[in-house]
Amino acid sequence: MPDTPVNEMSFEQAMKELEQVVGRLERGDVALDESITLYERGAELKKRCETKLKEAEEKVAAITLDSDGQPTGTRPVSGD
Repeated sequence: MPDTPVNEMSFEQAMKELEQVVGRLERGDVALDESITLYERGAELKKRCETKLKEAEEKVAAITLDSDGQPTGTRPVSGD
């Protein structure tokens, strides 16, 4: 597994590593201590993916359209 800090990963990097973590845990061929470490890393990766998806959703939601449905720009996204 890469040693890249999770908070520096792109969505794609985090998702790829999360898939690897899940695969290893599903196979069940790792020691208990390593399983715990993998689970903790997987939880961090899942959170990173969720954060990046939320950011993308907010950017899409900020796109404004004209009366013909064409993009005209963006509006500020509230911090709710």
